[in-house]
Amino acid sequence: MKPEEFTDVVYEVDHGLAWITINRPDRYNAFRARTVDELVLAFKLAWADDEVGVIALTGAGEKAFCSGGDQKQRMETGDYGPSESGLFEVEALHRVMRDVPKPVVAAVNGIAIGGGHVLHVLADLTIAADTATFGQNGPRVGSFDAGLGSGYLARVVGEKRAREIWFMLRRLSAEEAQDWGLVNKVVPAAELRNAVREWADTMLAYSPTALKVLKQSFNTDTEHLISIGNMAYTTLKLFGETDEAREGITAFNEKRQPVFGKYRTH
Repeated sequence: MKPEEFTDVVYEVDHGLAWITINRPDRYNAFRARTVDELVLAFKLAWADDEVGVIALTGAGEKAFCSGGDQKQRMETGDYGPSESGLFEVEALHRVMRDVPKPVVAAVNGIAIGGGHVLHVLADLTIAADTATFGQNGPRVGSFDAGLGSGYLARVVGEKRAREIWFMLRRLSAEEAQDWGLVNKVVPAAELRNAVREWADTMLAYSPTALKVLKQSFNTDTEHLISIGNMAYTTLKLFGETDEAREGITAFNEKRQPVFGKYRTH
C-alpha cells in the first residue's frame, strides 16, 4: 500500500516534518482496522525517510483528534473491519509510535477520547488546541486498556489522576490537561499547526542521534507495559464476546445508559 492509496489517513512531509492525519471526520476520526494499518505504515514511512526528523499526528477537521475505536463498525460487524494482515494491529501502532527513533508530537485539535486518548498519551509531546478535550470511555462501552493506556498514563499524570480518568471517565479541558501534566502546551485552535511547526523546527536543529538515544532511554523504564498490554488485549478479546461487553456497546449505539448491575457478582 502506498500513501496515495490511503483512504483513512493523509501522509505529508513538509521541510523535515511528517504530518500524519487521521482522515475520518464523519466518524470523529475513530479508527477501524484499515485506519490502523495506514497509520502503522505512515509511521514506518516517516521512520525510513531521512528527510523526516519530527512526526506530527493529528485529526482532520475541527471536532476530533481521534475518538478511539469505531464503535459503529464494532456494532455492525462485531470487530473493527478487515485489515491487510487479518489482524487488528492497534498494538503494532502503539509499538511503532514508541519505537520510531524520532520525536512524535500529538497535535490535538479536538476530542481525544478512548483509544484516541491513548494515542496522544503515547506521543512524546502533546500540543493541544484550546478547544480540545481529553478522557476515556472504556468502562462505559465494555472495553479497557490495561497496558500502556493505563500504566503509562499513571507515569504521566500520577496514580490518583490516572485512576480518576479511568474510573470516573472524567473529561478534561485542554487547560486542565495541561495542569495535570497530560499536555505540554495549549494554543488557540487557529495556531495549532504553527505551534507544531515551531517546535518541530527547534528539534530539527538538534542532533538526530542524540534525540534517538534519548527517546530510547525514556522508553526503557516502561517497556514492560508492552507485555502487560499484550495480555490485556487477549483478555479484552475474550471479554468482548460476553453479554456484559455487548451491553456496553449496544447502549452506546442506542444512545442510552448501559445497565451493568447484574454483572457485579462476587
